[in-house]
Amino acid sequence: MDETCQWQGWREATERALYGPGGFYLRPEGPAGHFRTSVHASPLFAAAVARLLGEVAEELGTDEVDLVDVGAGRGELLTAVLAAVGSSLSVRAHAVERAARPAGLDPRVEWTDRVPRGVRGLLFANEWLDNVPVDVAEADPEGTVRYVEVAPDGTERLGAPVSGPDAEWLARWWPLREPGARAEIGRPRDEAWAAAVASLAAGRAVAVDYAHVRASRPPFGSLTGFRAGREVPPVPDGSCDVTSHVALDACGGLAAELVTQREALRRLGVSGERPPLALASTDPAGYVRALASAGEAAELTAWGGLGDFLWLTQRVPDTAAR
Repeated sequence: MDETCQWQGWREATERALYGPGGFYLRPEGPAGHFRTSVHASPLFAAAVARLLGEVAEELGTDEVDLVDVGAGRGELLTAVLAAVGSSLSVRAHAVERAARPAGLDPRVEWTDRVPRGVRGLLFANEWLDNVPVDVAEADPEGTVRYVEVAPDGTERLGAPVSGPDAEWLARWWPLREPGARAEIGRPRDEAWAAAVASLAAGRAVAVDYAHVRASRPPFGSLTGFRAGREVPPVPDGSCDVTSHVALDACGGLAAELVTQREALRRLGVSGERPPLALASTDPAGYVRALASAGEAAELTAWGGLGDFLWLTQRVPDTAAR
């Protein structure tokens, strides 16, 4: 392979590795075959999303509402939310995913590779933005911020100086001041999120992800890989997930609400509190069920784990109702 084909920026290399022919996210096993998200950890997560959907429907004054799951995996969240909602709402479910529709998926779920426009309801993106490919930048020994280029085997080298909109984004959201400091340039994620929010005619858009804010950026970035439940070096050859934490404050800007998953889920009734011990004597089976539920809730809200995810919420007012 000649050198011009071998070396690419991380954004281009990740796009090919995740979504190109034979890409990691297009495989039949889907994300659940390699790592466990909040969706897979407990049905309590889907129940919380169902309650959130109910709140949005109430705000819109309707019992017919859209639910758009961006980065839908194999439809696990939508399937569970539809079951949790039951007949209390009429839900138009949209799965947005670049992989093919899985066999046996609930026929009520519309499967599409792009975010539908003009929907009224809840757009929910759980661990989507961290897989929107981005370029990586590093400050060289002289302090010049350069793009990091990568070969298919994961070998890196420094490339051209960062300029234009990418340089402006770094200056505003993630300045690199020390030689060797690295950053993921989150501008493509900002743009992807803005386009997703703009698709809503009314309702709320929520992004849930591994994330950081300007006051606490990782000094050397967070680019990494995952395969079969284990963290591995990020190699853009299609053999593993290639991901990095999201600068969610940049995605949402000043108009967005940003809270931890711990706080968001507690607002939606997922607390992780143990059931009263007295229940063990009056209803032993109920106590065991409640204890198991508390354990699942504790995992979803745990410090140092899933509870540290950030939830970004943006509201789109219903201008048609005015």
